[in-house]
Amino acid sequence: MPKKSVHQDEHAVLVELLREMRQASGITQVALAEALGRSQSHISDIESGTRRLDLIQLRDYCAACGDQLIAFVKRFEARLH
Repeated sequence: MPKKSVHQDEHAVLVELLREMRQASGITQVALAEALGRSQSHISDIESGTRRLDLIQLRDYCAACGDQLIAFVKRFEARLH
């Protein structure tokens, strides 16, 4: 049986890039949470890898950090190779 995605190496890369993107934008977890209508602990769970994002949530996360989804995905793919 395949591993759940939260346990795959790719998921670790994803959460690392999410954290890097937020930090590079100068946004705190609290500010990002407010922008997304979520709690700070929700953002913390995402960045620690215990909570997953769907595609729409990922797009919103990127937009709140001033980034585009396509640019984020390109960085993700480059980091995997």
